[in-house]
Amino acid sequence: MTKFPALMVAMLSVPALLSPAIAQPAASPDPLVGRIIDQLTPGSTRGIRVPQQEVTQPGQPLPRARQPDAPIRADTTAPAGTPALSVLVNFASGSATLTSAAERALAPVGQALASAALSNFRFRIEGHTDTTGDAAGNQQLSERRAAAVRDFLVQRYGVNPSRLEVVGLGETNLLVRTGSQVSEVRNRRVQVLNIGS
Repeated sequence: MTKFPALMVAMLSVPALLSPAIAQPAASPDPLVGRIIDQLTPGSTRGIRVPQQEVTQPGQPLPRARQPDAPIRADTTAPAGTPALSVLVNFASGSATLTSAAERALAPVGQALASAALSNFRFRIEGHTDTTGDAAGNQQLSERRAAAVRDFLVQRYGVNPSRLEVVGLGETNLLVRTGSQVSEVRNRRVQVLNIGS
């Protein structure tokens, strides 16, 4: 009988060996999620600054050598004063099916929208395309892509669908102004806007 209490004492004295998840402090949250929350919170003065990203005014392309590869961007075509961000979402050409890269890009957005900090707000998910293809086809494609993003956020992160409004804008609201039939990755995006409570 004396061995059992001794074993219990030994177990209590080395919890890190038996249960590392309990003994160690919780991992700190993803800092990008915090920056997204700041970006989408009304009145916030901090924007997203992803490493190797230079924010430009809408319509001003970055120099070729410095184009960002970061999927989350602070530059948007949202009306002035509207908390918003752009997400470069990868889809197969002509498809509204999210790729694994698209899901990774949307993960911090899903975490942010599911957070308590943003739980009282509603958001518009806008689908955007570049100018390749015809305008009517791009309009339909942008609607399907925005809906795919909404469905992903609802299913994967538990965001209440009543908090998400979906709209497709096709090639009508370009982030980077281009001519017709120009493939521009920064225009193939989803924009998330805070539309209030």
